[in-house]
Amino acid sequence: MEKGSAMDFDLDNLTVEIVQEGFRAGRFTAEQLARACFERIERYNGKYNALIFLNPAAIDDARNIDERRAAGEPLGPLAGVPVVIKDPMDMVGFPTTAGWAKLYSKKGGIDLMPERDAPVVARMRRAGAILLGKTNVPILSHMGTHANDSWAGPTINVVMPDRAPGGSSAGTASAVASGMAVLGLAEETGGSIQNPASAQDLVGIKPTIGLVPNAGVVPLSGNRDVVGPIARNVRDAALCLDILAGYSSEDPKTLAGVGRLPEGGYAAQLDKHALSGKRIGLYGPGWRAQPLSDEAATLYERVKGELTALGAILIDDPFDGSGFAELRKPTPPLRNFDARGLESIPYDLEKYLQRLGKHAALKTFAEFAEATRDEDAFGKDGVLHYMQSLADFKAALADPSLPPEMPEFVELKAHYLSIFEKVMNGHQLDALIFPQMRCELPALHGKETIQETTVGEINIAGLPGIAVPAGYYESGSPFGLIFVGRQWDEAALLGYAYAYELGAGARKASILD
Repeated sequence: MEKGSAMDFDLDNLTVEIVQEGFRAGRFTAEQLARACFERIERYNGKYNALIFLNPAAIDDARNIDERRAAGEPLGPLAGVPVVIKDPMDMVGFPTTAGWAKLYSKKGGIDLMPERDAPVVARMRRAGAILLGKTNVPILSHMGTHANDSWAGPTINVVMPDRAPGGSSAGTASAVASGMAVLGLAEETGGSIQNPASAQDLVGIKPTIGLVPNAGVVPLSGNRDVVGPIARNVRDAALCLDILAGYSSEDPKTLAGVGRLPEGGYAAQLDKHALSGKRIGLYGPGWRAQPLSDEAATLYERVKGELTALGAILIDDPFDGSGFAELRKPTPPLRNFDARGLESIPYDLEKYLQRLGKHAALKTFAEFAEATRDEDAFGKDGVLHYMQSLADFKAALADPSLPPEMPEFVELKAHYLSIFEKVMNGHQLDALIFPQMRCELPALHGKETIQETTVGEINIAGLPGIAVPAGYYESGSPFGLIFVGRQWDEAALLGYAYAYELGAGARKASILD
């Protein structure tokens, strides 16, 4: 990658607003900023292992933005802003490896080369974002704690290098936390946006299912997968969601979001007084029968004081007696993850492979299974072995051309949503604000997983959640919150998160070695 940036950028604290103002004032160009990001990548990616592929066209793309700006042409809302893309999202010119050596030719596997971008990647391009490259994930995005088993090796937590970075969007979080990029695309099925965002002191938006298209993204579940942004502040995350959200003919479930987008966009709804007078539900055993650690409880008490000072009205454990906590059932042999809804992965993978194009190396699930049979992801030693415990998985595996009915998942989702609505309406709640994790981060190479508070519940129900920094444990491990609301409540939640961010000011820029 050619060097040549003489600019002294404060990459750790750059925001979309600062970048755009810098362009307007002529303090720097998109090309200079892109070069500065690549210089940082060259300096630090060897340590943090956030990016696995660099985009050689990025400098030319940035130069093109500069030329168009100089000519007075209209530009997209993220024109010149450096962005990274999670590896499972199709990006023309790069193999989609999903973190698995079996899907990367340079590691002895087969390359899946897409003929077109995933809709979310295409939307970022149209918005003028400079796509710097693709980021690391664990095999098939199976892990919400780290990316240790990726063909590219582990991704490292920028805030605490000896602790888990969060997964599966580990690389995206590390790239944003280290200042390699301003924004990053992430994707969640079971904590994969909120976990890495919270683990690395960042903002992450897990949208309502159906708000953002996830066609062209290697699936874990078409019933649970959602794409969302990771950023260093709430406004940047909102600006990115403005680009990602909306109907796509490639993803029929996005039809449900038509008419749900806020007038003027998500960023236009931000208000520092948004929490004033709002009724906020607090974490308790009625939501999940797993207590907070002593230190997490102490930090949460401090947050409650901050919320009260910002005008919020706090409601203790509003789900008590609702039966909500009893719906949760970890999938054997897993201890903490409820995988219901993932039974459709054979069908979802079949549809994903069909989208790659007529020249794709693998076009069907049967071909995928044959190409990876010596490391069967669904076998007793595979990363997705727990799928065998799901009610309709065997039927789905027998005929991947047909989507499974999944009555247990559908009934569970209905129960979650019914109880959620009754509690929210009964207590006149505007949102829930919980610690995102019950205790501090586990060790990078230990056996413990991240102990979150909301993953199965909001992933199965399809509810939105926004992770926001909120301080630190004595060890330095980040303490974060998650703001949860009704379906399509992203605009309101972003307002509350923005008000908290301004009122509490918890995040500190990471210090890179």
